[in-house]
Amino acid sequence: MELFYEYLFFLAKSLTFMISVLVTLLFAVAIVSKNKGDNKTKSKIKISNLNDKYDDMAKQIESKILPKKEYKVKLKNQAKSLKNKDKDKNNIFLLNFKGDIRASSVEQLRDQVTATLQVATSKDEIIVAVESPGGVVHGYGLAASQLARIRDRNIPLTVCVDKIAASGGYLMATVADQILAAPFAIIGSIGVISQLPNFHRLLKKNDIDFEEHTAGEFKRTLTYFGKITDEGRKKFQENLTEIHDIFKSHINKYRPNVNIDEVANGDHWLATTAQKMQLVDKIITSDDYLLSKYDKSNIYEIDIQSKKSFIQKLSNNAQLLAENFNIQL
Repeated sequence: MELFYEYLFFLAKSLTFMISVLVTLLFAVAIVSKNKGDNKTKSKIKISNLNDKYDDMAKQIESKILPKKEYKVKLKNQAKSLKNKDKDKNNIFLLNFKGDIRASSVEQLRDQVTATLQVATSKDEIIVAVESPGGVVHGYGLAASQLARIRDRNIPLTVCVDKIAASGGYLMATVADQILAAPFAIIGSIGVISQLPNFHRLLKKNDIDFEEHTAGEFKRTLTYFGKITDEGRKKFQENLTEIHDIFKSHINKYRPNVNIDEVANGDHWLATTAQKMQLVDKIITSDDYLLSKYDKSNIYEIDIQSKKSFIQKLSNNAQLLAENFNIQL
């Protein structure tokens, strides 16, 4: 057992050393990079017409299975019908959000929303394809606020979930006018979690002092190396409960028909079950929903492609290592 503790202590020292070296390196690179102007993020909007994509897919198949004369006649008829057809169509804008624990895609989402709101009207529709298991509170709170910007403009908003929208992902989804989900998509997990190891007893066993100076009784509650007190543990749990209550209030605001006491226990469900609990509105894949709009709408996929500098990538990784712990939805 003593050997095990020594091994843990070795790991703790190694991790501390690696973080120190990395932070020092990043600081040095940041200074050099700042002087070279290498700290800018370049963004580019990519717009894809999905109607054209679907047409091209159909044409490739029809060109192989139809007789040549019949295929040529069909192409001519389609060209004639398309001349006036697009004038009567509304616009659908498709945005994609693929979330991780840090909600790092929120920066891309805010640009997508900002760009789309400059051209979308109340006659149009914005579809957001959400795929996320949840993550940090502040990140997913901001992501939900970005979708609320669409609702505030009275533009119809639909969220499609093909795989998973749990916890923070579901927090986002609830802002929509309607939530559509594939049958086996994972929905729910309305709860809050935080976890961290504590090495205080290991440091004490090896006669290593750890000092942390704060101003404010609850500036720090639980840390990696400090002694965990009953007061700190109680305060931290109060913080988690407060966030959970706000999460539930958010659900009540956008989906008042949901029995919040039934669903806010941290559990998750397949979409077919979630529909019965009114967590989703319809069982359908995003593909089928888009195809159902194909004849009456011009469908555009909006993507923001950001090219981060080398220092930004290093800084993001350092931030992940430097964070003590995250409260996650």
